Amino acid sequence: MFDEYRFSGSLPENASTYVTREADKELYESLTAGKFCYVLNSRQSGKSSIRVRTMRRLRDAGVECTAIDLSAGGVQNVTPEQWYVDLIDHLIESFALDVDLAEWWGKNQLHSEVTRFRKFIEEVLLVEVKANIVIFIDEIDSVLSLKFPTDDFFALIRACHNQRVDNPEYNRLTFCLLGVASPSNLIQDKQRTPFNIGRAINLKGFQLHEVEPLKKGLEGKFADSQQLMQEILNWTGGQPFLTQKLCQFMVEESTALRKSKVKSQKSEKDDSLSVEQVARARIIENWELQDEPEHLRTIRARILRDEERAGYLLDLYQQIRSNGEVANNDSAEQSELLLSGLVGKQQDKLRVFNRIYQEVFNQNWVEAELKKLRPYSEAFRAWVASGCVDESRLLRGNALKDAEEWGKDKNLSYQDKQFLAASKEKEIQEEIAAQEKEAQLERERKDREATEERNLLLTEANIKAKRQIRSGSAVLFLALLASVILGVFAATEGNKALQAQEMFKEANTKAKEANKKFEDANIKAEEEGKKVIAFQQQTQQLEKTADGAKIQAKKATDKAKEEREKAQQAEKNANDANQKATVAIEQARNAEINADDANEKAIKAKKQAGVEQQKAEQAKTNADEASQQVTEAKQDAEKLQNQLALAEKDVENVQKLSQLAGDLRNKNLTDESDEALRQAGLSFRINDHNLKQALLLASMAQAYQQLKNPDEAQKNITESLKYLPDKENNINSEQGLQIKVFAKKTEGNLLIEKDKIKAIEAYKEAYKIMKNNPNETNPFKTNQIIIAEDIKLVYRRLLNLLGNQTQENFRKQVWESLKQHFLVELEYFLKAQNWQEADEKTSQIMLFIANRESEGSIKYPYDPQIENFSCSVLKQIDDYWVQNSKGHFGFSVQKKIWVDTGNQLGIAGMDVRRILNELNDKDYLNSARFMNAIGWIDKKDKMVDAREILDAIKQKPYDPSLRGALPFRWFPIVRFRLVNCNI
Repeated sequence: MFDEYRFSGSLPENASTYVTREADKELYESLTAGKFCYVLNSRQSGKSSIRVRTMRRLRDAGVECTAIDLSAGGVQNVTPEQWYVDLIDHLIESFALDVDLAEWWGKNQLHSEVTRFRKFIEEVLLVEVKANIVIFIDEIDSVLSLKFPTDDFFALIRACHNQRVDNPEYNRLTFCLLGVASPSNLIQDKQRTPFNIGRAINLKGFQLHEVEPLKKGLEGKFADSQQLMQEILNWTGGQPFLTQKLCQFMVEESTALRKSKVKSQKSEKDDSLSVEQVARARIIENWELQDEPEHLRTIRARILRDEERAGYLLDLYQQIRSNGEVANNDSAEQSELLLSGLVGKQQDKLRVFNRIYQEVFNQNWVEAELKKLRPYSEAFRAWVASGCVDESRLLRGNALKDAEEWGKDKNLSYQDKQFLAASKEKEIQEEIAAQEKEAQLERERKDREATEERNLLLTEANIKAKRQIRSGSAVLFLALLASVILGVFAATEGNKALQAQEMFKEANTKAKEANKKFEDANIKAEEEGKKVIAFQQQTQQLEKTADGAKIQAKKATDKAKEEREKAQQAEKNANDANQKATVAIEQARNAEINADDANEKAIKAKKQAGVEQQKAEQAKTNADEASQQVTEAKQDAEKLQNQLALAEKDVENVQKLSQLAGDLRNKNLTDESDEALRQAGLSFRINDHNLKQALLLASMAQAYQQLKNPDEAQKNITESLKYLPDKENNINSEQGLQIKVFAKKTEGNLLIEKDKIKAIEAYKEAYKIMKNNPNETNPFKTNQIIIAEDIKLVYRRLLNLLGNQTQENFRKQVWESLKQHFLVELEYFLKAQNWQEADEKTSQIMLFIANRESEGSIKYPYDPQIENFSCSVLKQIDDYWVQNSKGHFGFSVQKKIWVDTGNQLGIAGMDVRRILNELNDKDYLNSARFMNAIGWIDKKDKMVDAREILDAIKQKPYDPSLRGALPFRWFPIVRFRLVNCNI
């Protein structure tokens, strides 16, 4: 019988609309097998409902269960003692334990709260409850609001798992954690987290083959309920809350339409609203008002709750919307966006979860929210869209000052910082250009003044020349007159006449010279006049063009204004029509309520009539099932006998390995003992008997070798390899590949002293599997059989054994693989914010690449081996540091601080030795300022030990005074390579 659709709160145990997903089977089977599980997902994704249904199934199977809701009792001002007391009190009530809590708590008051909780589990719960126990801890994210750390609580959960080796009673106890959080949010110490021993249950959206319970509610109301269900899933992506809600809306709209037809006596033609119309009218449009119970507003609040991170999340969501998908890299931002529910993960890609979210949280919404976060969001987005090259989008003047003031105390993204820096640089360039233009205008002004002065001088020269011509003519006339007079009256004055003639010649010459200057000046004046006329003509033409452009601009402005007014009017008309339509729909709904009630009663009566027939059919089905169960029980008994024989063999080898672990511990080989126990524990997770035997025997061979018993070691590794396929291609599981690597590594270790050729072949086979299956043999994934040390040992043994071989190309491949493994380790430690391990791993990589591992250091200040640092590797190391420290650490960060403290980087290609030899006192002073700025030396100019820096960073990771402190000591050594590599 179909129940109503429910989309608020958890579904009851017997709800007919419950949709069974793949996750239901996975969670039930994992908990039944005793595996620790966690279901960390967004709100309203079905976590509580799957818990309720799974608890019912477990109880039916004889498992004792309880669910602890961490948010139920309030967490704001609770003390650690109150919190743990509440947990124990809940367990006492749930399992009806005969315990006086106050008395028991008082007896154990000398212990810490978490120790008392452990003792309660071990000494009370596991003693009084004889069946298997599953404890569900719901709303686990509530611990984020506690005012005390809960790392010990999660460590206790992990300890309950580890105790299974020493105390078999713990095999009956299993935990399941549920909530809206990522593992990195819940616990600071990543080495203690329970999430690397548990199994993650992924809640995917409803699939079409799973939603038969929901489809029943549509049957009889729509012509093709299967097609309608597919369309609903197309809009919701199978999101549980939205799928149930949209199904309910479709039924309501169908009922309302039928009532309308009955009242108006219309035909029964199917003209019901489409899924898209209903989704838009009742969910998407005016979504903030219609979002009841709250769902979409919850997603929005999750994204915008932290102003500093909201910009990152909106940028990431915008990338996913624009590109359709983004590769998953498990970053904090991606995890937070996944937990909001807005996006989902498919095939290691992030995509918008469904069409409804795509429509509601559209580009306009993103832009509006970004505007609230960034006062310059519009210019920023246009600049990013241009590939960061459109300088017209950069800020200037007051806009830039306001943006810098706004971002002063905020944790800006890299692109924000890049945008503001580019804006500042552009403003400075424009100021320089303006100054140059002003200087150019000043030069032009001076040129004009010089031209005017030159014209004035030419005019004056012309006047002077005319005066000289007139003076020369007068002189000539007087000289002739004097000559005649002197010739008539005194021949004896001949010498004076000759002198007068000479004076006349000289005057005539001067007159010609003056005339020539006048003509030259005249020509120059005419040329300058022509230039002036041409300039005036150009000016007039430009004025005409400008006037025309102003007229065109005014016309364009008027037209744009007219179009804008038309668009505004059209939008107003559309809004008015939409409001009228909404009112009409509401009136129709109110008018049809009475008819709907009558129709519902008729449907219920019809369903009741079919109940008896269903009971009869069910009785016949039960009889058939009983017969089938008898047959299956016989088959199961045979299977159990076979499994028991195999299990006895497994237990026998586990006991042997545990005994060898004890022998190792007796010889103070503690790490080796722990690894043997770890392998024994991992064997319980392997279902395939052959693989389990191969692992146990290989682990025993390794233990015998460590105990100096080579004969037993060889015997066990030979037996182990018999359980494994000869060829890599015949191994079809991740566990099988890892076990083969482990076995071949162990075989190589045994052969290395006896037969180096065979040892090389064993290591080669292990190497080949790792190279061809990098993801399957990644040692940093949860519950991996091989560890990082196994992989490094294979690489290093091959490098040592191939040292005198002729396989140089292969040796280079192995060297490159080891380098990549180191880089993967570095990224792993940085993502976990394990700064000490990351710093040590950086040093190891640098020494390895420089071929200085044996020396343990690099010759300073300059070592030729530094040239071995490829630009790509240095950049990769720097990127890992910068990205995982939010721009706080890394070579490029140190490089910027180096420059900011007055130091010079040098020029790419310069002789490094010459640069170092030319350092002066100022350079050494600036270098000291750099080391003081990043915390490498104290106020007394004393070098600080690396451990002091790492302890300080552990206490306060993003202290501004320690910005650039890591990686420690390497920047002075590689800074010239950083210049050459442009890092």
